[in-house]
Amino acid sequence: MAEFYRCAAQAGVAMDIVAPTGSVVVSTGPRLAYRDVGEGEPVLLIMGVAGSLGLWTPLEPPLAETRRIISFDNRGLGSSERGRGEISAAGMADDAAAVLDALGIERAHVLGWSLGSAACQELALRHPDRVGCLVLYGTWARRDGFQTAMLTGLRSTWSTGDIEAALTASGVLFSPRLLNSPDFQAIFKPFVPLFPQTPEQVRVVGEQWQAAFAHDTLARLPEIEAPTLVLSGEQDLLTSRWQCEEVANAIEGAEIARIDGPGSSHALHFERTEEVTKAVSEFLDRHPLR
Repeated sequence: MAEFYRCAAQAGVAMDIVAPTGSVVVSTGPRLAYRDVGEGEPVLLIMGVAGSLGLWTPLEPPLAETRRIISFDNRGLGSSERGRGEISAAGMADDAAAVLDALGIERAHVLGWSLGSAACQELALRHPDRVGCLVLYGTWARRDGFQTAMLTGLRSTWSTGDIEAALTASGVLFSPRLLNSPDFQAIFKPFVPLFPQTPEQVRVVGEQWQAAFAHDTLARLPEIEAPTLVLSGEQDLLTSRWQCEEVANAIEGAEIARIDGPGSSHALHFERTEEVTKAVSEFLDRHPLR
C-alpha cells in the first residue's frame, strides 16, 4: 500500500481533507469556491469528473511546501455554483483562466487530472499567455473504442442517480491492489462527501462525462508551446499508456514520466503520491516561470 494509505491506516484513517479557503464570482459567471495555500510560483490544479477540490488532499501538502497551490471546485460541484452555459473542456479552461484573473495571477503552472487534463490542454491552447508549465496525467487527446466503452459504462451509472453504484463503478480508476485492500473502504470513507451529494450535482457529472466524450485536441496539440510533462500509469484503464504517449508525442519537447507496477492506476496522485510529487517538482524546478 502506498505511503499515503499506510499513514492513513496507522492514524486510524484520521486525515485533514483540504477544504476551500474562499469563493469568488468569476468573469465566466458563477461563484466558484477555491483554495489558495503556500508561497512561491503559483500552480493551478484542475480536478477531473465528479470530484471537488478535496480530492487533491494527497498531493497538495507536499507541493505547497515550495509553491503557491491554487485549486477550485469546478462549476456545479463542491461549493461552486453551476452558472449557465454548456460544460465542456474549453469552458472549464475559461473558468480556470477566470479564477487566475480573480486572484490577480497573470501566469501560473497548471496541472490537470483526467478531465482536468483536457481542460489544461484547452487552457494552453486558448490562453497560452497564462500558462507556464503544463502537467497532464490521466490524459488523452482523442478517445478510442475502448475508452468510449469505459466512459459509457461510467456515465450510465451516474445517469441512474444511484450514487453508491456510481462510486462503486468508479473503482476502475484505482488499482487491483488498492481495491482489494482490507483498508480501502475505511480509507475512502472521509472522501465520500467530496463527490456529488444532490440530484443537481449528479446532473453536472453527466454533463462532465459528455465533455469527456467530446474532447478532441489531437490536431491542435502541436500548437502548445508550454513546457509539458505527461504522467502515465501502467495500470491506468481509463486513459491507457498509448493515449498518454500520443499526447506527449504531439507536443513538441514534451516529456513523459512512466510509472509502472502496483498502484500505477488512473489515480496516480492517490496511489503513487511520492513519485508524482517528485516528478512534478523536478519538472517545475527545471522550468521556472519566465
